[in-house]
Amino acid sequence: MKGLIFNIQRFSIHDGPGIRTTVFFKGCSLRCFWCHNPESIHPHPQIQLFLQKCIGCGKCFEICPVGAHCMIDGERVFLRELCRNCGKCAEICYADALVLAGKWLTAREVMDEVEKDKPFYENSDGGVTISGGEPLLQADFARALLEECKKEGLHTVVDTAGNVPWEAFEKVLPFTDLFLYDLKAADEEFHRQVTGAGNARILDNLKKLANSDKNIWIRIPIIPGVNDKVEEMEKLLMIIKELKQIEYVELLPFHRLGEGKYTSLDMENLAKGYEPPRDDLMNRLAKVFIDKGIRVKKGNE
Repeated sequence: MKGLIFNIQRFSIHDGPGIRTTVFFKGCSLRCFWCHNPESIHPHPQIQLFLQKCIGCGKCFEICPVGAHCMIDGERVFLRELCRNCGKCAEICYADALVLAGKWLTAREVMDEVEKDKPFYENSDGGVTISGGEPLLQADFARALLEECKKEGLHTVVDTAGNVPWEAFEKVLPFTDLFLYDLKAADEEFHRQVTGAGNARILDNLKKLANSDKNIWIRIPIIPGVNDKVEEMEKLLMIIKELKQIEYVELLPFHRLGEGKYTSLDMENLAKGYEPPRDDLMNRLAKVFIDKGIRVKKGNE
């Protein structure tokens, strides 16, 4: 069995407790317009072209089996519609201008990378986080990987948006110590407008998860014009305060670090020009939860 993975990030300190390795699964069931990992959305490998890194060596022209890399009117061009995403061009690109986002890996191949930092996990109460995309779209592989982690005594975290069948959760529950659970908006129809899907299943899964013995951190991305109002936090508070097992609410401010990725994939960035929320706003939003006795983390705290 193999899973489609687009990144394995070592020394991660923002995806659960301690020092962690975050394994990013490719494919997502939502279409949040502010997504900062657009390479995570589609469930197949994709070539990214970072044109500013290109040194003009021409190696990709020579190796591409379908002529997707070429010169037209003196300009270096990537014909994405011809590309088969075979990854040959990325393999020989010395400058890393071409990157294959998404590789099919076995659990053992992922573990070979994960185990490199085992001493750091042990000294920091860290471990392994699976994220995405939506890792539970590949629930069988997620289970296999988490099971291998537990065999090695590693702390495990699943970062999910919850828009999957409950059966996917049941597959990973025995091998998961902590869930990072994303909430974007309280209203069903508004949630559909900004993420491409309603939130009924997401909230139902969250309630079921909260009735298990697993600890949960609620993660709320703070997006300008979407949910950056005290009133929206109060709506989410009404949902959260009824749940057991909630350790923290994390408020994650919008950032612009993913803008170059959209260009590399020839995708439209619908959040272009948006600005990160100010610290005073983040503090006001956090106060909604703090006043009700809920512990809050903000940004990179």
